[in-house]
Order: sequence, then C-alpha cells, then structure tokens
Amino acid sequence: MEISRDGDNKQLSRQDKRVGGTKAALFVYGMEGLENMAFIASAVSLVTYLMGYMNIGLTKSVNTVTNFMGTSFILALLGGVIADTFLTRFTTCVLFGFLEFLGYALLTVQAHFDQLRPTPCTDISKQCEAANTGQAAILYTGLYLIALGTSGVKAALPLLGADQFDSKDPKEAVQLSSFFNWFMFSLTGGSIVGVTFVVWISSKKGWDWGFGVCTIAVLFAIVLVCIGKPFYRDNALKGSPIIRILRVLAASIRNRYLPIPRKEDELYEVYDKGTQNENLQRTNQFRFLDRAAVHDMTTWGASAAMTPGPWRLSTVTQVEETKILLRMLPIVLSTVFINTCLAQLQTFSIQQSMTLDTRIFGFEIPASSLPVIPLGFNLIFIPIYERIFVPLARRITGIPTGIRHLQRIGVGLVLSTISMAISGVMESKRKSVAVKHNMVDSNEPLPMSVFWLGFQFAVFGLSDMFTLVGLLEFYHAEGSAGMKGTSTALSWFSLAFGYFISSVVVEVVNKASGGWLASNNLNRDQLNYFYWLLSGLSAVNFVIYLVCASWYKYKNVEEMKQEEISIHGSAAN
Repeated sequence: MEISRDGDNKQLSRQDKRVGGTKAALFVYGMEGLENMAFIASAVSLVTYLMGYMNIGLTKSVNTVTNFMGTSFILALLGGVIADTFLTRFTTCVLFGFLEFLGYALLTVQAHFDQLRPTPCTDISKQCEAANTGQAAILYTGLYLIALGTSGVKAALPLLGADQFDSKDPKEAVQLSSFFNWFMFSLTGGSIVGVTFVVWISSKKGWDWGFGVCTIAVLFAIVLVCIGKPFYRDNALKGSPIIRILRVLAASIRNRYLPIPRKEDELYEVYDKGTQNENLQRTNQFRFLDRAAVHDMTTWGASAAMTPGPWRLSTVTQVEETKILLRMLPIVLSTVFINTCLAQLQTFSIQQSMTLDTRIFGFEIPASSLPVIPLGFNLIFIPIYERIFVPLARRITGIPTGIRHLQRIGVGLVLSTISMAISGVMESKRKSVAVKHNMVDSNEPLPMSVFWLGFQFAVFGLSDMFTLVGLLEFYHAEGSAGMKGTSTALSWFSLAFGYFISSVVVEVVNKASGGWLASNNLNRDQLNYFYWLLSGLSAVNFVIYLVCASWYKYKNVEEMKQEEISIHGSAAN
C-alpha cells in the first residue's frame, strides 16, 4: 500500500550558497594542520622522551607509544557516534579539542618541573630510577587526555569539512573528492612543521618548550575553527546509528520465521524528505536481515496507523544501513596490518636513526625529524595526484575520484609491503656497518648517513597517502546519511587496531624468536628479520584484501521524491 500527502517538505530549499564550499573548508584545513602538527610532533619523539626523561626501557617505551596511538584512533569511534547522535560536528571538534589542549598543558608542566620526573639516567648499562606513582599518573593522564581529545577531532573534523559540499550537486561532488586530498595535504603540512620545527625546539630548547608549542598550537586550532562558524553548513542530527542497527537486528530476530519477500516493494519503506536525505535500495547480501522490514499484515492489521514500533519493524534503508556496516567490516580488518607496519616506522625506525649520522648537507637533523622525508614526498605528490592523475583518470573512467576508493587502498597496501622489505635491507646494511667498524656496543653515531632510511620512509609515505585518503573517502561515501560519523571513524579504528596489534606482534616475536627485539641495543637485535617478517605478512594481507574488495558491493541510492511522503508496506498481495 502507499500513502502520499503534501507536507512542510515543500518549504525545504537548497542549502544557502553563501555558506559552505571551499571557503568554509579552509578553516577545517587550518585546524587539521595545527592539531596534527602537535600530535605528530609528540608521537614521533615520544619514545625518546619516555626513555631519556622518564627512564622507561626501549620495548616498554615502544609499546607505550603504540598503545597511546592506538587509543587515540580507536576512541575516534566514540567521537563519530557523538558527532552523529548528540553534538554537531563543530561542537564535537571544539569540545574534544579542549580536552587535547588540557593534555598538552599537563605534559608541559611535568616537563618543566624536575620534581615531577625521575632523576635522569645517563648510564644505560645500570638500573635507572623508575618514575614513582605520582609522576606516572601525571604522564599517563596527560597522554590519554591527548588521546581522547585528538580522537574526537579526527572523527568530526573531516566530516565538518565534507559537510560543506553537496554530493548531489555535480560541481560540489567533484569538490568533495578534492576535499579529502587537500585535507591530507593540510595534515601533511602540519606534520612537516611538527617533525622539524617542534621537534627541533624539543631537542634544543627542552621538552617543556616542545610541549608548550603543542599546547599553543591546539589552542589556536580551536580558535580558528570557531572563527569559521558563520560559514559552516550545519548538519542535522539523525539519531543514533547504533540504536538503529540494534533495532534492525532485533526486528530480524523477531521476524525470523517470516518468509523473505522477493520484491522490494513488498518491504516496508518510508520516503520522507524531511527526516532522511536518501533511500537505499535493497541488496542481496545478508538477506536474513530483510525480515526486519517485513510488515506482517496478519499480525499488525492492514492499516498504516497500526504500524508496529521500531524494535519490531525497520525500513529498507535502515536494513541496508546495517548491511553496509557489515560489508565494511572485512575491509576494516584487511587494512589493519598496514598500520602495524606504520607503527614500526614511528618507533623502531626512529631508534635506528639515533644510531646514524644525522647530518645532511651540513645540517644536523634530529632523529625524530626523519619522517619529514616521506612527508616531503607527500607534500609534492598530493598536488600532482589531485591536479594531474585524477583529471586524467576521470576522463577515462568517468568516476569523480579518478579511480575507485578500494583500488586506491589496494595500491597503498602494495607499497607498504615494498616499504617493509626495504626496511629489512637497510637495517642489514646498518648492522654490517656497526660490525665492520667495531661499534656494536658504542653509543657514538655510525659512519652511515641517516638518509639511507629515507627510502623506506618515502615508499611508506606514498603508501599512507593512497591508503588513508582512500579509506576516508570510502567510508564517507559508502556510509549512509545517518551514520557518516560512525563509518568515517572506521578508518581511524583500523589505524588503532594496527597499533594495538603492533604491541602484540612485538611481544610474540620476542618470545617466539628467542629475543629478536629484547635488547636495548639495536646493534645486537635482529630488527632486519622482524621487518622481513612484516613484509611477508603484508603480502599475505594484500591477498586477503583483494578477496574482501572483490566481494564488496557499493551501495545504491534511490533519489528522494520531491513533493510527497510515501510509505510502502507489504500488502495482502
């Protein structure tokens, strides 16, 4: 049956063209650059801070950093749900940004006052004084305030920017695709400043200065995004996607004995331009969930007024929303391992660089600034990708993004495998130099330029550009209108899981290998074997990803009716 009526939806008009667009996105780019500058500067040098100033051993420091990074990204799911359900994107960015500001301020205070840190340890061969309970409490409170704060910003900020473009407008749809590339560009630019300028301040002026700069940067980021408030298009809250998914699952279980209709028009659906922006067409995957949209007239009667509650009956769109999330899960899980590899470049590779000659063209580069090499490549490559590759590919494929999101992600996974293999080769070379010059137990820099590590960083930098932007675009494009925040946060969830797995992998490899990574002396460890193991596992992971990507079905959106509200239910036919 179908019920139609004219309503207030006639009064709905297009978004005011005076707001939104590239002008509004500029404030998002600015906040992302400043916030990520602080976050990356802290992340790349945190192992050095924990070892040198908090007297924490190498393996525990590495695991502390990976757990901190993992928590930062896994909590993005919380931020995504909040941005979908309770707060606007803008409010979420400001609130969580303030929490991040408090975390940096706390670390600044601890780094400034000696009594808040253990006595510095100058002889690594002796047992160092550990941080007491109070000192450790300050450290971990500051770190996890930062983790909570950055998680909300990372979940809501790309959504705030993407909301400024209408995917149904052909011109703005192209701009939306470009937004994610330029978002990555601003993220990269902020990272470069973080791993050079901020890290230099930390190493030359002191950690209190370094954390202080991060504190000020996050404060400026909050102010900047607030200045742009008059230019933003507001997102309408559409209720909790988690509740809708639970309702679909509950309704499908309640209706498990009902037959699944063959035709889509026999399922319950609501066309209401005032309450939802899109209607999703029925797909054949996970068909058991279709029972949630079966309107059993023998039980509820033929009148639309007797439609059962939402825990007993869901719309086709709500069912498909749940299916989308289930289809995404294999993609999420098959992109986790690339982030396990990324964790090694932010931990062990930094420690590698500390054993090498860090002078390049007469300038001494802090070890923690080494990631500037892949970031520099990205800063050059992103505009080339956006201005040259995408337009050419778009002419061939007709796709606004040039290539499919899943294809872009796949390229990144291949490059990650290559990067880990190169890392193993470079570590073997580094160790051979240490043996050749009888410097295995020396604290002096080896006669080998840190630039050699640039190869592994450069290849992985390109990998990250393909994968991270591809994931952000994929989850945003494929997520339904009511769960953009939750679905986009899955890209950060994948990153988080990779960091947590990294901690497990390090521990398992240590035990299984008899101590490849057990020493505080990299010259005696077998880090090269560890890198080659990661390269092999990455190749296996890529094969699994190909299977998952081939199985995935892109969502199909039905255009909304403009002048009516229609309710379809399974009739007595």
